[in-house]
Amino acid sequence: MHYLWLIIAVVAETLGTTAVQASHQFTRLWPSVAVVVFYMISFYCMSLALKVMPVGIVYAFWAGLGIVLIAIIGFVLFGQRLDLPAVLGLVLIISGILVIHLFSNSATH
Repeated sequence: MHYLWLIIAVVAETLGTTAVQASHQFTRLWPSVAVVVFYMISFYCMSLALKVMPVGIVYAFWAGLGIVLIAIIGFVLFGQRLDLPAVLGLVLIISGILVIHLFSNSATH
């Protein structure tokens, strides 16, 4: 169940970050409200995952997956292009998350 909370936290954080871009520096009301709501959901769900998992592991998943997802959303919704070094960096982030999940005893399964 803790992984479900963590996934919800990542999705909410990604939606919140997308809303930051859509808010145009908090000059649009509803995207600005969405930022606050999605980040509240994200931090609450992350706190539920922290009941079982170490903070370093939770934050690595939350931040790493959030970075990758927001890069994809930036490309799809906002037309933001990534060069080869950026894509390689994202692959390294995903690789690090997989190493933690598959091989570390610190991540509870």
